[in-house]
Amino acid sequence: MKRLLFLSAISAAAGAAPADMAEAVKSVESAAASAQSAADNAWMLASCALVLLMTGPGLALFYGGLVRRKNVLGTMMHSFVLMALASILWAVAGYSLAFGEGNPFLGGLQYVFLRGVGMEPNPDYAATLPHLTFMAFQMMFAIITPALISGAYAERIRFSGMLVYTMAWLFLVYFPMAHMVWGKGGLLNAFSGGAIPCFDFAGGTVVHITSGVSALVAALYLKPRSGYLKEPMRPHSLVLSFAGACLLWFGWFGFNAGSALGAGPLAASAFVATHLGAAGGVAGWLAAEWIRTGKPSVLGGISGCVAGLVAITPASGFVLPMPALLIGILAGLFCYAMVAVVKMRLGYDDSLDAFGVHGAGGTLGAILTGVFATNAVNNALKDSAGQPAALGLVDGNPMQVLYQALGTLLAIVLAAIGSFVCLKIADWTCGLRVAPEQETDGLDLSMHGEEGYSFEA
Repeated sequence: MKRLLFLSAISAAAGAAPADMAEAVKSVESAAASAQSAADNAWMLASCALVLLMTGPGLALFYGGLVRRKNVLGTMMHSFVLMALASILWAVAGYSLAFGEGNPFLGGLQYVFLRGVGMEPNPDYAATLPHLTFMAFQMMFAIITPALISGAYAERIRFSGMLVYTMAWLFLVYFPMAHMVWGKGGLLNAFSGGAIPCFDFAGGTVVHITSGVSALVAALYLKPRSGYLKEPMRPHSLVLSFAGACLLWFGWFGFNAGSALGAGPLAASAFVATHLGAAGGVAGWLAAEWIRTGKPSVLGGISGCVAGLVAITPASGFVLPMPALLIGILAGLFCYAMVAVVKMRLGYDDSLDAFGVHGAGGTLGAILTGVFATNAVNNALKDSAGQPAALGLVDGNPMQVLYQALGTLLAIVLAAIGSFVCLKIADWTCGLRVAPEQETDGLDLSMHGEEGYSFEA
């Protein structure tokens, strides 16, 4: 129907008298703008669903399969309940603090309770989308980020303590970081005159570095699981984790390509970069594991997939396909070393390798974005002459590597300090570590009174 209206407008313009030509051209332009807005909105609503799918069922299955059988429901519950909790906090105040106009570190309160967030676009962020659609898309990022942290404290945290920690963490870490990188006037927002112009297309600093570093702090604070490094703690169902990883790969197209905020060529470029980054991560991790142990494992393959996706996230809207593939390969190699070598030597219990994959992979991806970002992919940033500005090292802008490093360092410091404060708050209010007998029984029974599997006749 829209296409027929558009063609009718063109026909009318072609046959119009000169006096009516201006009105006819205006009609054609209006039809074109309406069609573009509808297409962009459709893609972005689909992207919202794809990113939500990454948390549940994607991350829930991925993490759920990696823990012991007695903790599968408790682990999956972390991802599921955060789909509700983070959404409520985002609607009440989080969106305003992240994307409202404020100072370089935090947004204002003009959008509290979603006041003023309606059908009309917000031209500061997405000129062709309803403000509600943009808000909803960003909400999905606020959901999955704290859920990623849950991989570090799996199998030993109180459910109530996890809720308090997450609520505090969103306010102290996530909302400020999202504003600094993506919000209008943010300190790190390269497209809004930030003092430290950082490139983060879909969340390398905002999502992966903050969650990964916070995960490491949480793992150290809660101390290792009972019996860690003394008794086997193998995944109880790699089948569940395999399905979860495939859903994450699928959903990540919404995560990265959706961050183009429209259904144009940039979304296509980010889509291809995302896929090649994931493929490269699988290849890099499996190659390192095969050489070191003599066997390529399913666990290694799916871990490499996530590592590649993590690393390509900040770069996905700035790099060409071959650099995207290289970033994925390097991420697979680097994250494998962090998980299989560094973690074992240092002895910390990051249960499901949230730091080794998200913290390490996000850091690598953020730095490499400064190397491979090019205006051949993203020309939105202009120089003083109005021409596409040089983005990364490959464009002749070596300073961008420094800016990326500074942005990464700020994210690490904020996440480390903020996570520690939030852990203290949760520990003081309701306690964090489960009792030894509860850990022995498993979180499914001790926290929720249920079991993931029934073996009754």
